[in-house]
Amino acid sequence: MDWVLLSLAAAVGYLLGSINAAVIVSRLYNKSDVRNYGSGNAGATNMLRTFGKKSAIITSVIDVMKGIVACVAGGLIAHFLCANFGWDDGSCVAGFFAVIGHNWPVYFGFRGGKGVLTAFAVMLMISPLAALCCLAVFVIIVASTRYVSLGSIIAAACLPGFIALFLFVFGKNIICLPFFTAIALGFLVIIRHHSNISRLIKGTESKLSFRRSEKS
Repeated sequence: MDWVLLSLAAAVGYLLGSINAAVIVSRLYNKSDVRNYGSGNAGATNMLRTFGKKSAIITSVIDVMKGIVACVAGGLIAHFLCANFGWDDGSCVAGFFAVIGHNWPVYFGFRGGKGVLTAFAVMLMISPLAALCCLAVFVIIVASTRYVSLGSIIAAACLPGFIALFLFVFGKNIICLPFFTAIALGFLVIIRHHSNISRLIKGTESKLSFRRSEKS
């Protein structure tokens, strides 16, 4: 029964993650679909480049909130209904599947974003210090290079190391679900940036700009 309930937490996380803010905001507020412009990615960066700061901020807030809500929902299911699983187990499972939902949303033809903000929110719930360290890495890289993708990739690569460090510092077993969740999320974010990696290598990746692109 516990595994069924843990599967329920995964399903709840996935359905919450599938609420893709970029698609919804661009359709309702901008009367278009952000996936038809720029990189074609349904995420905050493409929203910023295509529709401006206001749309990007709304998208970012929703992407973060759905990761937090997914973790809380999964944690509650595991904590109150499971005999052999606890809050961390449910939170990790639901949070991971929230990122899966963001990337491949069932409501929008499985064409979503890259999951960076939602993954950050999930890790903020699982290991706040590790998440904040990754945020610092992201900010430093983006500020120095203006490549959002490079900041995301390097922060994602650092995530397992940071969470392992803080688990060790606080005397906890490193071989645990939060650590493996960090590895999975970091790997997922990097894989979703495969086209960006190719453009970074070729020197054709777009840098961060606060001006909208021309929409056709």
